[in-house]
Amino acid sequence: MKAERFEQDQTVTGDDSRRLGAAADTDCIVVGGGPAGLVCGLVLARLGVRVTVVEKHDDFLRDFRGDTIHPSTQDLLAELGLLDEFLTLPHEDMPRVRLRWNEEEFVLADFSRLPTRRRVISFMPQWEFLDLIARAALREPTFTLLRSTEVIDVVRAGERIDGVRTRSSTGEETLQARLVIAADGRDSTVRDAAGLHPRRLATAMDVLWFRVPKASGESLPFVQAGAGLLLAIDRGEYFQVANAIPAGTWVPSAAALTALRARVARIAPQLSGRMEHVGLDDVRLLRVRLERLRRWHAPGLLCIGDAAHAMSPAGGVGINLAIQDAVAAARILGPNLRAGTPTARQLRRVQRRRAWPATLIQWVQLRIQAVLLADRPASRPPLPLRLVARFPALAHVPGRIIGVGPRPEHVGADARRGFSRR
Repeated sequence: MKAERFEQDQTVTGDDSRRLGAAADTDCIVVGGGPAGLVCGLVLARLGVRVTVVEKHDDFLRDFRGDTIHPSTQDLLAELGLLDEFLTLPHEDMPRVRLRWNEEEFVLADFSRLPTRRRVISFMPQWEFLDLIARAALREPTFTLLRSTEVIDVVRAGERIDGVRTRSSTGEETLQARLVIAADGRDSTVRDAAGLHPRRLATAMDVLWFRVPKASGESLPFVQAGAGLLLAIDRGEYFQVANAIPAGTWVPSAAALTALRARVARIAPQLSGRMEHVGLDDVRLLRVRLERLRRWHAPGLLCIGDAAHAMSPAGGVGINLAIQDAVAAARILGPNLRAGTPTARQLRRVQRRRAWPATLIQWVQLRIQAVLLADRPASRPPLPLRLVARFPALAHVPGRIIGVGPRPEHVGADARRGFSRR
């Protein structure tokens, strides 16, 4: 088990014996070192809560993860004093989302009127963002990060969950805390061990991710549709491409690869000649699930992010919503965690605040799936898209929904200052 505290420039310094014991002396265990888990841990630590984040991997270097940092999330980074550092990291800014429907191109979402510090979506490799949050959190004296540590079960005291069972290179151990926060994604081990089961919504989409070589100076609309759906993220030397397909239809084979190449050529003819560089080993499958828990909590446990509500990648809003969950949970529960155990009423308060934004976004995602999956060329866009194309000012509406979301959160003055600096 690798415990880290007080990290500077990714080098751990300080009293090793005190660090190694820190995880055993904690108020809150956050399972999952993704965006929601690390942001939750950072804000809790800023509020003076002794918090341990448990991450099963040794690092954050995993490809084809969500990497859209929305304007409201960048506002949160500013409130935490991290925006300037964020802007020094490799990223690409998108002030508006362009859509090409067959031969017609228009702005689908415009962020230029948002009430935020930065009116752009930033694309940043997720490991860069996670390293930024981890470095900031590790500067807090009440924060511990355990890498290479897998949570295998919850620990109960009667009906209450009061910790987790972990496995690492040093063997199995038990960590106890007043609260366990499950931020371990749509396949949450903690959620399943606690007996919380999400309700599956009607979802019919999977996504294939792959890289396509990019010509010098070339640009593509972010969204291409009309005969299927293609997203293209400019990575400098290549495009990271996503293609939506009907759920369960991808079975890796020569025939499937031929069909993928033909589909890309139909949606984005300018990429057709370069698809020969894409082989079966280059294609990654994301199984899309739209689901949510009826109840996000149990005694001693709270689920947030994808563990509470798995989202479709449509709109790239999943990370934004998960981070909003994390901030709301930390702000609502943090003051109580310093002195006692969160009550069922406080856990319900988090769900009441965050459940309806997730439900609303999932409702929208469900209704656009048919458009995203259409594989026959459609001469005209659906009516909402025709209205946006006809009246460009309407692009500010999806810009607001995507860029800010239904209920943006703020960290508050206490978390901005940090508990140890008050």
